[in-house]
Amino acid sequence: MGKQFRELTEEQIHFIQNQHIFFITTAPSGDGRINLSPKGYDSLKVVNNHTLSYVDFAGSGNETANHLLDNPRITFMWCSFEQKPLILRAYGYGKVIKKYTDEYFTLMEDYYAHIPSESARQIFVVDIESVQTSCGFAIPLMEYVDDRETLSAWTKNKTSQGKLDEYIKKHEPRLDEKYPLNK
Repeated sequence: MGKQFRELTEEQIHFIQNQHIFFITTAPSGDGRINLSPKGYDSLKVVNNHTLSYVDFAGSGNETANHLLDNPRITFMWCSFEQKPLILRAYGYGKVIKKYTDEYFTLMEDYYAHIPSESARQIFVVDIESVQTSCGFAIPLMEYVDDRETLSAWTKNKTSQGKLDEYIKKHEPRLDEKYPLNK
């Protein structure tokens, strides 16, 4: 059965580090839709038992960042698709680390040196408030094959053309208006 924790345990950290997919959920403070996004790649780092960091790439929109600017609550979820069932959720408060800031470059260097800093959109840092497990008995068994390279190839192409920041600005105006990209 499910258990609650104040922080991530070493066993939970190990579980997170071995997952190929995670989900993040945010919502605006008032009315509005809840955003649930699946994420992949080597984009999530456990900073410590109370802190997660996630490097975010450009895509179809930027609802997570826009929600966090309004309401900092965020939930992460991982599911075991292997033999031992488990669902793990981390609840917390997130903040958006703007691209091209000193904090952004420090986090990129410390946790994401394998990712070119110009190819990311921003970084989220989350202070964990609580952690919860549940059984996961109904989660299907599935086998990991490989990462999709579609987003990586698209990002590399936009970056090599010097057009990634232009794409971000065009498709994410609310965030850009509040926090303009400064090179």
